[in-house]
Amino acid sequence: MSGLKLPARLRMDGARAAWALMSPALRAEAAQVLAAAGREVRLSAIELKDFDSSALSLLLSAARQCSEQGATLKLDGAPEKLRELARVYGVAELLWPPSPAPAAQA
Repeated sequence: MSGLKLPARLRMDGARAAWALMSPALRAEAAQVLAAAGREVRLSAIELKDFDSSALSLLLSAARQCSEQGATLKLDGAPEKLRELARVYGVAELLWPPSPAPAAQA
């Protein structure tokens, strides 16, 4: 797993600074993952405890940036409150896409 992780606090007043730090690291991580024939850029949310809706905005930006590079963002250890906030805002499927259904056997 990569060393990319969200901070413990991610609120409106610090979101811009957090993105300024995360964006180049995320871009570099995606390039490394793709160079190694991988597809998933992993981002840990284990330490995230204090957040607001700006955390969703940052995560959506991160997912878009990965997608533009041909990779997929995989968020590990997201707090249930973050998942609930994403559901309320209608963006949960963008951050946690449903697993594809297994193909039916003939």
